[in-house]
Amino acid sequence: MGESAGTPPKSPEGDAIQAQLVAVAEDWAAAIVSNDAARIAEFIADDWVIVSESGVSAKAYFLSLVESGELTHSAMNLVDQARVRVYGDTAVLTVRMTNTAHYQGRRFDADEWTTDVFVKRDGRWLCVLSHITAAAPA
Repeated sequence: MGESAGTPPKSPEGDAIQAQLVAVAEDWAAAIVSNDAARIAEFIADDWVIVSESGVSAKAYFLSLVESGELTHSAMNLVDQARVRVYGDTAVLTVRMTNTAHYQGRRFDADEWTTDVFVKRDGRWLCVLSHITAAAPA
């Protein structure tokens, strides 16, 4: 499958929201690299889950791994321009990311496509769902 994301209609308001969501994603990536569970939690809703090749993991489980030091990240980078679509108080952000994680003492370098679903609650964008898919080798 190739790139066919298309270009959303341009509007000053839409551009501002897209920029805001990309900034949230970048700040969240920095929080993940900080390995501070409380800081990471500021970006995700209570009902957030992450879907990966190993299944569905809830917020409490993910944060417990970070708190225990069992899961850490030393790098998390947005590789490409994010695709953002806004549907009222819901937004979908898809971007390719690379990261370096350490889980149970083993290092993992990942190149992934991530899709995050955000909802606007009390004036803040919070992620409710993250889905990661390994990027195909070049």
